[in-house]
Amino acid sequence: MSDDEQAGGAADDAPEKPAGGRSSDADDKKADDKKSGDRKAGDRKAGDKKAGDDKKPARDGKKQARDDKDRDDEGEDDDEKSAEDEADDEEDEREKERERAAGRFKAYTRDPLAEDQGEDGPTDLAAAARTRRATRLLFDVGRDLHRFDRSYFNNAHIGDINLRLGARRFGAGMRSGPVPEDELRRLRRAHVEPEGYVQLRTALRAQRLLVLGAAPGTGRTSTALSLLDEVTTSAANGTGTGPAAEPPAGSRVLRVDPDGGVRQLAASLDESRGGEGEEARPGVGYLLELSLTRPGALPPDEMDLDELAAALARCEAFAVIVVTVGSAANPLLAGRYGMICPPAPTEELLATRLRERLEEHAAGTGADDTAPADLLARAERLADRAEVKDAVGLKDLRPAEAELLASLLAGHVLGDISRDALLDGCRSLAAVQAQEWFAGVDRALTARPAEAERGDRNPGRSGTATLFHPVAFRIALAVLGGASHSAVAAAAHLLTWELSVQSDPDSTPARPLFCDDPEADRALSRAELTDGKVEVDGHEVPARLIWYRGSALPSAVLTELWDRHFPVRAPVVRWLRLLADDPRDQVWMRAAVAAGELCVRDFDHGYTELIRPLAEATTNRRLIFAATTLDQAAGHASHRKAVHRLIGDWSKKGTPSQRWSAAWALGYGNAAATTDDILDALARIGVRDEGELVTVASHNVVRLLVLPDAAEVLARMAEWTHHKREPYQDLGLAATVRLALTTVDELLMDPDSLGDDDSDSPWADRGDWPVALALAAIRPELVEPMADLMWTALNTARSKDVAMDALEELLRSAVRKDGTEWTRPGLAELLPALATEEHDRRRLDWLLRRMMSDPEKPLPDADARDLWWLAVAPEERARQDGPRQDRRRQEWPGPHRPGPDRPRQEWPRQDRLRRERTREEERYG
Repeated sequence: MSDDEQAGGAADDAPEKPAGGRSSDADDKKADDKKSGDRKAGDRKAGDKKAGDDKKPARDGKKQARDDKDRDDEGEDDDEKSAEDEADDEEDEREKERERAAGRFKAYTRDPLAEDQGEDGPTDLAAAARTRRATRLLFDVGRDLHRFDRSYFNNAHIGDINLRLGARRFGAGMRSGPVPEDELRRLRRAHVEPEGYVQLRTALRAQRLLVLGAAPGTGRTSTALSLLDEVTTSAANGTGTGPAAEPPAGSRVLRVDPDGGVRQLAASLDESRGGEGEEARPGVGYLLELSLTRPGALPPDEMDLDELAAALARCEAFAVIVVTVGSAANPLLAGRYGMICPPAPTEELLATRLRERLEEHAAGTGADDTAPADLLARAERLADRAEVKDAVGLKDLRPAEAELLASLLAGHVLGDISRDALLDGCRSLAAVQAQEWFAGVDRALTARPAEAERGDRNPGRSGTATLFHPVAFRIALAVLGGASHSAVAAAAHLLTWELSVQSDPDSTPARPLFCDDPEADRALSRAELTDGKVEVDGHEVPARLIWYRGSALPSAVLTELWDRHFPVRAPVVRWLRLLADDPRDQVWMRAAVAAGELCVRDFDHGYTELIRPLAEATTNRRLIFAATTLDQAAGHASHRKAVHRLIGDWSKKGTPSQRWSAAWALGYGNAAATTDDILDALARIGVRDEGELVTVASHNVVRLLVLPDAAEVLARMAEWTHHKREPYQDLGLAATVRLALTTVDELLMDPDSLGDDDSDSPWADRGDWPVALALAAIRPELVEPMADLMWTALNTARSKDVAMDALEELLRSAVRKDGTEWTRPGLAELLPALATEEHDRRRLDWLLRRMMSDPEKPLPDADARDLWWLAVAPEERARQDGPRQDRRRQEWPGPHRPGPDRPRQEWPRQDRLRRERTREEERYG
């Protein structure tokens, strides 16, 4: 090591001068004297050593005493006084240089995010690590986003079952006319009544008009038809309760063209009753599906609904108006005719569809009556299997989805569909839902209005924001799922603005302020709210978290967005860049993981538009964003080698910002083929340009210690600390100090780090432990190399102060404030290895006494004694509590009484220290 690094004689002087007993600069002095050839300075070597131990205040006092003596001895030779002053100035300059070196080293151990958040402000590395771990659970890393080999299906023919997997546009078929009797008959047999169905039927009978609100695809149309079929059949039979076995002749349920609206339907009823139109038939039911999401569409007011209800009463008819929940429909649903239609229960819905399919098969093949029951039981057991549920990835099934799943299950139990085809079909359900959500959203905006064709375009504000908000919310939920509802809503509004500007750049999009409807957003996006917690400056606070009701939906939405709608990429990329600057870890870290999933779909586009610009940024948060995005892409086998080559190029010849990002990506453990390659790349980054990036490189070396190859990492750190070049030494020493300062929560990256079950993992309940103590408790075989590294840091001049502060933090973590045990098991393993020699114990004794006399956080005497005996008497830990308590009753040895004699233990570091001292003696004579 260099001549200013080892401070081996420090511990020998520690008992005499506790305040300055961490190191000695005798070797530094000797080397400087040899080089300068100053005979007088060489004669003052012993005095300089003592002055170095007493530090600057002692030197100042010594200089003042000399000045007083000089005033008494005015006849002293002027040349001799000048030499003494010169020697003092040289000593002061050397001390200042040592202080500057210690200050530079202290900067190496700062938090990598400190520059963005302030040197003394709290950072969110631990919260960001936990957020990333939770977010990665939403994506199935290692396989494609949808876990099948194609981005999407249009259709498939499996056996004798034709699966129609294209985007279904409900209501796009028959716009008006009678509902076929076959459809009503099948509806009576297979319809599953949702919760509150009886209340809906009672309200329709009483008021003859019902406004039914629900999200598309939830079975709202089937429920409306079932209601109309029941009330019209009962009215025709004169019973008023329940449907008849067979309806009367002639269809009594009619669909109404929505273009005419409520007023036209009311007018047509009065005309038919007056004899001007078709002859009125009492007891007829009308179904009207209103679309209020089109630009310029206005909902009917309460007076229009009253007029229609009166016309229905005069004709003894019934009507159900189906609307989509949302801000436009809120006035209708809040009125006297409005009611919400809940979805049908999933299990009952699937069982009904399965029974229907199997009965149809039995009827077609002439099987006996017992076969369908056996097949139904087999199909239900198949549906409960984990692999099938994981492939479906939806908590609640909608009627069309239940019908498709029932067809797949029935086909498999009948032998018509293979297992792989069954799982592929199940995985298509979420893809179909995503296609329906995004298909033709802005189709109405492509047609120019008549005013524009005439040249007198209205310069009013655009209404695109209202149109795009539902899809923006779905995208924001796919990216930020698991964050607080407020964070997702704010991000959705930000994306709404970007989509609106991209669609209509000549107009300023309107931004409605008071029309948000959280219930509608949740219903239209198949989301759910749960009570949870988010972190604010390192503290957990209650929050309402929002998720998709299905693990397959986030990936399905991102795949649909990126693969089928290319024009939307530009606004989404701008939006993700904005999220990269969000100070909340629950936002920017989730966005980084989602950006990595998008880059897998098209890495060329993602690298050009997202990764490279962010890797050239000036803020560390954006650099971490780029690194996390790359690591997420590296989790897919198809992109792993490309990411390895890219990170390797950045570590060798990239810009400083790119090397910073590469170092962080390497810390995840996936950016190179082996751990040895990762450490080589981190060393290249850390030592280049005189250690400019030692801070981030050393932090990411420590992040690797939670991986299985921790022993290899520690061995490499030891090589660095004993390297002949100072930048390598700084890298090893900085990583050693970080080993004691960094908590486990700041390092855990993936669920695999915790094992299959967090509760069974040794890391699970040690999230707030320093890494060194957690490793000591979990992997005792690593104690000796860790103690060796920490001993080197404590006995190296430029790192000893920071290392001593880190050791103090370790000691204070033994017990919590309430007196319960915290990291004591780890200290019980590590401290004996750090206190093997007399000078090590003296240093520990001095540190404990300093902690006891700390005016702000005094260490209790009992805790100090416990830590002392924990370090110097490890053999007592294997005995019973009685002898250990007797030992504690003994007097705590002071600096001059180091405690009972113990057999001397030889450690590898002692041999190294002897070799280093011998080498320095040979070098400097």
